[in-house]
Amino acid sequence: MQRVVNSVFHEWAAVLGASNVITSREALKSAETATFATSQQVPAILRPATREEVQECLRIANRFNVPVYPISSGKNWGYGSRVPAAGACALLDLGRMGRILDFDEQLAYVTVEPGVTQKQLYEYLKTRKSKLWMDATGSSPDCSLIGNTVERGFGHTPYGDHFAHVCGLEIVLPNGEVVETGFSRFAGAKAGDSYRWGVGPSIDGLFSQSNLGIVTRMTIWLMPAPAHFQAFYFSCNRDEDLASVVEALRPLRLNGTLRSSAHIANDYKVLSSLQQYPWEETGGQTPLEPSAMAAFRKKGSFGCWSGSGALYGTRRQVAEARRLVRKALRGKVAKLQFLDDRTLKLASRFAKPFGWFTGWDLSRTLELVRPTYGLMKGIPTNVPAASTYWRKRTPPPADPNPDRDGCGLLWCSPVAPMEGGHALAICEIAQRTLLEFGFEPMISVTLLTERSLSCVISIAYDRSILGEDKKAMECHHALHDRLMQEGYHSYRLGIQSMDGLHGETGYNRLLQAIKGVCDPNDILAPGRYSGKAIGKRSKVSTATPAIQDVESLPAVTAAMCERVP
Repeated sequence: MQRVVNSVFHEWAAVLGASNVITSREALKSAETATFATSQQVPAILRPATREEVQECLRIANRFNVPVYPISSGKNWGYGSRVPAAGACALLDLGRMGRILDFDEQLAYVTVEPGVTQKQLYEYLKTRKSKLWMDATGSSPDCSLIGNTVERGFGHTPYGDHFAHVCGLEIVLPNGEVVETGFSRFAGAKAGDSYRWGVGPSIDGLFSQSNLGIVTRMTIWLMPAPAHFQAFYFSCNRDEDLASVVEALRPLRLNGTLRSSAHIANDYKVLSSLQQYPWEETGGQTPLEPSAMAAFRKKGSFGCWSGSGALYGTRRQVAEARRLVRKALRGKVAKLQFLDDRTLKLASRFAKPFGWFTGWDLSRTLELVRPTYGLMKGIPTNVPAASTYWRKRTPPPADPNPDRDGCGLLWCSPVAPMEGGHALAICEIAQRTLLEFGFEPMISVTLLTERSLSCVISIAYDRSILGEDKKAMECHHALHDRLMQEGYHSYRLGIQSMDGLHGETGYNRLLQAIKGVCDPNDILAPGRYSGKAIGKRSKVSTATPAIQDVESLPAVTAAMCERVP
């Protein structure tokens, strides 16, 4: 057995170099750590630098029947971080594949590898004095562009629906074969980076939220910087005002007045962005009850709901859009203010006089406004990551890393039609459930597309407190189940929820059949979203906490997990 274990490590090392096959206990323990309790073991971390090395790693994995789990930057905080969906998978860390392969200013696109981060692309565009904007998420600047896109993440500009603005994927299948999508599959094709569909069946979507292949290259469309940009911010003083705001803004999303997502956060979410848990004011008691929030809202100058959005276009277009937003929100919000580069600069220099002139006190909220303002212009920031330290007793560090610092975080992300009643229903379920389990209901509502909204519900806690991991997971499962019972399903899942996707439906049977063709040995990310190849590793469970069933895995993999260098 040990001879076989040594053989697979030896073959990987021959391809990658010994320094890029990591087996130290400290490194593996870090890779096995997320922002919630996990029990999956990682026997090794493989660090390929090229597509060809990815291919060879997969071929070796097939020969030895060893499962592998690909990650990009591994900062999938709140959904599982670097931890595989099933146990005993070697991590295939694509972080070394960090090249920007192509860039076109005229056609507004960039082609990248999985290791390229938000910060890297932003700096690249800035260095070239490009007139193009990227779209950024509120996650870490060091997050992978491809990693977020294949999870169908979203941002803040008109290009915020990330998977809708990419094409020309290069994918390595589990057997090591390479597939390209769209026109990119034809040698010398001129429109591979500018037209999504190509000819024939479009297969791009099969490789988002799936375990059918590894995306090793992707073309991302960029947004031409508008002639004028203006952000708007509003607040509401009553919980029920959320419904009327959603109803007011939906027509503006549908008719194109609002070209990008609008984000609306409840008071708990805003407070967590401004400070950590108010331990002194509450005498150390948790959770922070809704009845106590009024004082914090007054102190921080924010409402029950605080929202933001952006207007893009010529000055005349922005002026007309501003008029329509004012008209739509009149009588439905307590405050509405517009902000552009000039007013932000003035507000920063003359916060108090600005407040006297406009009636809007920015002195307390500038710190919160600036990063969200930047995100609406495609500027990544690590400021939102500080909110994961909400219940920690120590302040957030300059380089936040929730995994390293024992921050507890679980996200639930239901989607609904863009109607006020649905928004209130989701928020009522979330508030009731989280308070029941002793957590603050931090909720953001995003008017995601022209017809749908998404809520991101955060369960934030301190993992160092005994019993909190278990309580938080029970809360997450209860919330997830209650939302699904009402017809509200999440747009993405954490590794702790993926087992619920399996079942005998036509959809699942089709995916399992495709998996059986692409991955007959079920070696690529078993248990991730689309399930498993028919007849392979059928006993592997992704339930928490008993995630790993070593007896059902190949003996070589179990031996690797027991190996201590």
